[in-house]
Amino acid sequence: MPHIFCIANQKGGVGKTTTTVNLAAGLAQVGQRVLIVDLDPQGNATMGSGVDKRTLSNTVYDVLLEDVTIADARQRSPKGGYDVLGANRDLAGAEIELVPLERRDRRLKTALEAVAAEYDFVLIDCPPSLSLLTLNGLTCAHGVIVPMQCEYFALEGLTDLVNTVKQVHANLNRDLQLIGLLRVMYDPRITLQQQVSDQLKAHFGDKVFDTVIPRNVRLAEAPSYGVPGVVFDPSSKGAQAFVAFAQEVVERVANKSLA
Repeated sequence: MPHIFCIANQKGGVGKTTTTVNLAAGLAQVGQRVLIVDLDPQGNATMGSGVDKRTLSNTVYDVLLEDVTIADARQRSPKGGYDVLGANRDLAGAEIELVPLERRDRRLKTALEAVAAEYDFVLIDCPPSLSLLTLNGLTCAHGVIVPMQCEYFALEGLTDLVNTVKQVHANLNRDLQLIGLLRVMYDPRITLQQQVSDQLKAHFGDKVFDTVIPRNVRLAEAPSYGVPGVVFDPSSKGAQAFVAFAQEVVERVANKSLA
């Protein structure tokens, strides 16, 4: 079975998609078989992987409605070295269409079972809200990786997310746990960011990943070229940090300190 991780944070603009795409590319570089599931109707993880969402004939939307399988709908990231189950604006309609259906929160879990043997990791890019889409991701995941900026409001959003994980764990998915917090867009020159980082480590201990992703222009530029930052400029500090993060995730899995 692959390790299935949701990349989630109920606060928007914290680098979820950047984390998903670059972690996938980093894992591919260290020899892992990876699938990204884009559950955000904006389709940013799809485009950031070099897959044109406008030309997709089948997407995660069709998979959730059980019209096609993941094997039918997945695409290969041309330069990322991983597979993508893409999304586009059609997915926004799935919220309404899923409501009356049976097993509406377990559609993704069922679909992934058919391709589970083909991957070491499945990374699910969740939208910044607790919706039926996010619920589908959390219901099939072993854990949640939370990218967050070291700012005051990020701490407030984190409390909400931890409570959500607890509720899903109690009611829908006993395997689900908080895997770890990834500090992103980090600037050590800013005193507040250092203070928040210290608070996180004091409160969450080893749930805070050792790797820190610095604020990096090259990571921000990469999506406009449809290439993960790890591939776009491998020598940049941001790319090197994500490869190090991928190695840390693999090591934690091997040591069974992750789900």
